[in-house]
Amino acid sequence: MAEKSPDHKVILRAFGIVAMLFVALVFVSPGSTAPKMNLPAEPQTRSKGRRPKVTQPPKKPRINYSQFSHRTHVVDQKLACSSCHQVPSKNWKEVRKGDAAFPDVSDFPEHSSCLNCHRTQFFARERPAPVICSNCHIANSPRDTSRWLFPSLGDVNDPTKKRREFVSEFVVGFPHDKHIDVVGFNTPRPEKDPRGWFVTVSLQEKKKDEPPKSCPVCHETYQPQGNSSDEYVTKPPKNLGDKFWLKKGTFKTIPNSHTVCFTCHNADSGIAPEPKDCNVCHKLLSAEPSLKVDFDPKLAADMGITDRIILARWRKRISAGAFRHEGGEHPDLNCLGCHNVTAFNTVDPKTMKVPVRSCGGAEGCHVTATTDDGGVLNFEIAQKKKDAAFVCTKCHIILGKEGVPEDHPQAIPTPQPKVKQSL
Repeated sequence: MAEKSPDHKVILRAFGIVAMLFVALVFVSPGSTAPKMNLPAEPQTRSKGRRPKVTQPPKKPRINYSQFSHRTHVVDQKLACSSCHQVPSKNWKEVRKGDAAFPDVSDFPEHSSCLNCHRTQFFARERPAPVICSNCHIANSPRDTSRWLFPSLGDVNDPTKKRREFVSEFVVGFPHDKHIDVVGFNTPRPEKDPRGWFVTVSLQEKKKDEPPKSCPVCHETYQPQGNSSDEYVTKPPKNLGDKFWLKKGTFKTIPNSHTVCFTCHNADSGIAPEPKDCNVCHKLLSAEPSLKVDFDPKLAADMGITDRIILARWRKRISAGAFRHEGGEHPDLNCLGCHNVTAFNTVDPKTMKVPVRSCGGAEGCHVTATTDDGGVLNFEIAQKKKDAAFVCTKCHIILGKEGVPEDHPQAIPTPQPKVKQSL
């Protein structure tokens, strides 16, 4: 057999070296399936407890920019009223015509007041228009730029203007004690236009027990029955019986605009506060829960009550929801006989609650010494003692289902001992 040449041996040796390198690369390359060496296992250090859950930070609530909040701007942002509201507004001569016009805050702020902070919301890609626009604009459309009637224009009755129904964030802080003796009539009140009259300061001394002339300036009986034979606001059911149904003349009006206020408080008179000092009168409602009211929204809906003035006044009745200002002898009574206006703080409803003792009157109208004397309060307290389920319906709507308050029995005068007559 012929002996291999030296060149052939070199080739075989080189081939063997390449094969060995290939095998080595296969064993040490990542992801190879080469058998592992039996090395001693390292001890595992697994924690005994469960892995702690990673708590995600709470998501911020999504802001509804269709619901404007004064509290956010006044309390959080510390903005002054003048930073948004112009006093007077540009359209003050348009909303009221002729002699009825006066410099007033009569329109929503301009766009420039909002763009400083809400540029992103103004140019949001929302159709048909950004939702933030609905706070002022009716149709919320680029083609219709008409605005809602400004809330302070409660006395403007323009059928072409639409009024947005909402619950105000403000309450008016009005000092009754400073106005009770100085505000009075100047001219007779026109029948057709109740807003066209004028009030002035009157320092005349009033007579004893004479009703103050200032009360009717702001408060009048709303929807009085007068000489009408229809005593109810809406038609009651035929089987009403002794059940409650809202009657006319139940409520009194309150000012719904600046008309009466700005008669004295204006830039020319110098009587503080001036119209630009909004925060002197307008106070944000307290975040604390309000007093329980004697109002049933379901009952009002069943009656078909839609009048916004009635609903607004009824929702704030914190004592006798069924009390009627026009009923019985009430129209002839002095307002101060029931309302302690010197203690009024209109920001705090508790101070305006009418004390039950005022229902007794000089002759013991509804509160008498004994039940035999005819006092309605006496009768209903006696019935409540006999039966806890008895509902007081003479004055109350919702509150009559609850227990008798402490001040009710305390309002009953102590019977005078009978004097024996000598023969």
